[in-house]
Formats: sequence, C-alpha cells, structure tokens
Amino acid sequence: MCAHAISPQRPESCLWRRAWLALCLIALTGCAAQRPSIDLSDMSTWELRQAVLGGVSDWQFKGRIAVKAGDEGFNGKFNWTQTGDRFSATVGGPLGIGTVRIEGDDRTVVLTDKDGLETVLVDAETELYHRYGWTIPVASLRYWALGIPDPSVVAVTETDASGRLVSLEQGNWLVDISRYRDSAGQSMPRTLTARNPDTRVRMVIDKWLFFER
Repeated sequence: MCAHAISPQRPESCLWRRAWLALCLIALTGCAAQRPSIDLSDMSTWELRQAVLGGVSDWQFKGRIAVKAGDEGFNGKFNWTQTGDRFSATVGGPLGIGTVRIEGDDRTVVLTDKDGLETVLVDAETELYHRYGWTIPVASLRYWALGIPDPSVVAVTETDASGRLVSLEQGNWLVDISRYRDSAGQSMPRTLTARNPDTRVRMVIDKWLFFER
C-alpha cells in the first residue's frame, strides 16, 4: 500500500476560506433578520381603505422628496419606517444638511443632524423651519403617505370612483395625490404633494412594504 503525503494548506488559502465563510454567515444573518412583507386586504371602497390602512401598524416606504420654502429647498432621498406608534424617517439632501434623521412617537420627536447631535423637538414643524428654512408635516405625514387623513384633525377629503384619496385639506395643509401604483396587492400612493402658505413638499414613493405585527 502506498502512503500519500498530505501537503499543508497555504496560509493565504486558509484566510480566503475564512473570509468567504464570514461573508456567507453575514448574508444568511441578514436574510434571517429581514421580516417577510405581507399583502393588504381588500380596499375597494373609501370606508374599507380607511379601515385597513388605519389599522396597519408596521410598514415602511422608500422614495424621494423635494421641499421648497421661499428661496430655500432641496431634493433628496426620503425613507420612513413605522413600528406601532414609533416612526423613524431619514431625509438626505444637499445644501450642507447631510442626512437628517427624525424619529419618535406621539409624545416625543428627536432630530439627529449630520454630525450626530440629537435635539428634542417640542414643535417639530416650527423648529425644522427655523433651523433649515423648510419643514415637513411630521405628525400627519404617516397618514397622508398612506392616503388617509390624520384621525386627530378635522379633514375635508375628495376621493375618486375607486375609493382612493385625491385631495385633502387638514390643518393648514392642502394634500394632493396625483398618482397611485400597485403595491402589497393594492393601489397605494405613488406621488403626493402637500403645501401650506410657506412650504411645498413633493414625495415620490418608490417602494411600499407592510409587515405583520
């Protein structure tokens, strides 16, 4: 019987295999941590749409935003994540503001600027305007993006034949939804414009995701 010598593995070969295994584990961990999205139930009437969307608690969208307030404004990315009563929104644009994160719940809103400095906002809309020269309707936007009114404020609404919101007057804001697209098995807002006497906010939503609670 012949004996065959086993040559030792090269150090660089071992390092390459370890790196490859580490990358595989990271990828698998990311896949496991990602929550599966769900489809929404029937929303063929305005009443059903308000009931279904008013009852969802965990969702997110990714898109773009354009804000104009007098001579100030910007275009950038805009992502929103809602988990129960808590939200986290990131706004990224030029003009030196970098990426701004706004997060909180019904009681507290915290702004984190591009340098990582956190500020508690007592009146989010007013304080954003004083800081940057523009604002977004933080409290109500989570509802308007879904295509329903904020239930805490009196609203005047206009819907189309499919029971979808077309326009909305609420507070000192006028909201128009000019385009819808199929997402999560239903028709969801694609292009939304909100304006008040000082500010115009236009959003284009590229992706919707909904999750089970």
